[in-house]
Amino acid sequence: MEPQPEQVAPSISLASYLRLVRGNRNFRRLWLAQIVSEIGDWFYTLSIYTLLLQLTGHASSVALALVLQVLPQTFVGPTAGVVNDRLRRKHVMIAADLVRFAVVLAMLLVRSRSMVWLVYPLLLAETIMAAFFEPARSSVIPNIAAKGEVLIANTLSSATWSVNLLVGASVGGVVAAFFGRDAVFILNALSFLASAILIAGMHFAEPHAESAAPLRPRDLVDFSPVLEGIRYVRNHRTLLPTVFAKAGELMIGPSWVIFTVLGAHEFAVHWRGVDAARGAMLGMSILLGGRGLGALVGPLVSARWAGRSDRRLRLGILFGYIVTAIGYGTLGSCQTVWLASACAMLAHMGGSTVWVFSTTLLQLHTDDRFRGRVFSADLGFSMFTIAAGAYLCGRLLDAGVAARTVATYTGLVMLIPAVLWAMAMRKKKEA
Repeated sequence: MEPQPEQVAPSISLASYLRLVRGNRNFRRLWLAQIVSEIGDWFYTLSIYTLLLQLTGHASSVALALVLQVLPQTFVGPTAGVVNDRLRRKHVMIAADLVRFAVVLAMLLVRSRSMVWLVYPLLLAETIMAAFFEPARSSVIPNIAAKGEVLIANTLSSATWSVNLLVGASVGGVVAAFFGRDAVFILNALSFLASAILIAGMHFAEPHAESAAPLRPRDLVDFSPVLEGIRYVRNHRTLLPTVFAKAGELMIGPSWVIFTVLGAHEFAVHWRGVDAARGAMLGMSILLGGRGLGALVGPLVSARWAGRSDRRLRLGILFGYIVTAIGYGTLGSCQTVWLASACAMLAHMGGSTVWVFSTTLLQLHTDDRFRGRVFSADLGFSMFTIAAGAYLCGRLLDAGVAARTVATYTGLVMLIPAVLWAMAMRKKKEA
């Protein structure tokens, strides 16, 4: 599907989001499912990372946890893409939520250093389910929203993710600090159950499933549909660079490790009555809160500017990379937790714009029968760079490189995708 002649539509207003939520029952249920499950996830992430750092004392343990939360999505991606293009994506999302409900409850078994090993296979199982759920969620947006609502839906989803991060990181640190990790694990498990119930109430057509042949076990290891998807992307100039856009967000993996270490060792909160462990968790919460606020503001502002213009969506991705580079480049020189939080906010204003705009371009230019495979590839590539970045960051920190130095160089590295995207834009223009 080649891009259609560009049409510059009126800018997106607050009323556009309200109309979508009020008037589209399917999107409303998917949106509410996102809210409950993601807030639980942020509570849970804080607890997992601080638990590992506390019990092992190594930044690499946090990096390994992040690797297990993202890298398997790269390897499961081909199978997840085939499943999402053969089965009803609604059913895939429900099944993934129910499995994650059981997995998170099992985290209650981790009680001591001798049981830390259990965290890793449980994170692996949860990640595999996410590899099926996320491409399904992205793929159904064009089925439940009109073409003119796709960017609005993606922007609202991104803004919701950001608010969830802001609330989850800020409140989650307090809940874990004062009520314990068990309460956090139980809340997150229940959030997946609530998400499954909400999605079960959605009713919409899924043409890809209605015309697909029944899925057989051997189809899960048949790579001919994957190769067909690769040929499809390769032959469409609009899709080829865009499917790698999220993989260019090279700061995502290091950010989790950097924020955890800076929160614990550089920006721990020293309030009366707050011990070192709780102060570290609160410091990390403030940094993640800044990140969440930036991720909230970025797409809301940039989507209003971009409207439904393909050219502005692509230009916004370039600006997003550059702003991210500036934010992380200056993070390393910050002297207070609040200034560091502001830099995180700036960086992730750019990062979330890249995420939303690339998702929208893929949705608008991908046929429904290929959408599962395209979004599985999109997710898989990004998860690979997130895992590689987290692992490298953890190794550098354990080798004695200062977290501030790693943050600064992360900003410099972000100039690489900016240059590559600019080259792709120029090549498209010349073509």
